[in-house]
Order: sequence, then structure tokens, then C-alpha cells
Amino acid sequence: MAEQMNGPVETGAAMDYAEHDKTYNLFLAGAKYGTIHIVTLLIAMAIYFFTGAGAITSILAFIVLSVGAVLLAR
Repeated sequence: MAEQMNGPVETGAAMDYAEHDKTYNLFLAGAKYGTIHIVTLLIAMAIYFFTGAGAITSILAFIVLSVGAVLLAR
């Protein structure tokens, strides 16, 4: 028969909650700003492919939209 355990089998070191919170906040910031840049890249690609604008215009649109979105996200 199986043994009955009434508590944790092993107890590891105590969690470092401050370090955990810093890591989680960095992950959230990376996800937020990464999403912003991916969306602005897709918008800039759409400007290049579906309009008569050239590559330089779409690159400038990417930069302006990225900076604007990051400023709004803060």
C-alpha cells in the first residue's frame, strides 16, 4: 500500500520573493514592449506593401509609431 504523507516531502530553501517580483516585472515589461514593437512592425510592413510609400517611409513610420507607443505605454 501507499504511504500516507501528512506534510511536504521535502522543503527547499525559502523563496526570495523580492527577486521573484523583479524577474516577473521584467518579464511583463519585455512582453509589453515586445508586443508594441511587433505590432508597429506589422503596421510599417502594411504601409510598405499596401500603399505607394517606399521603404524609407515605412521605416520612419516604424520608428515614429514605436516611440509614440512606448511613450503612451509608460
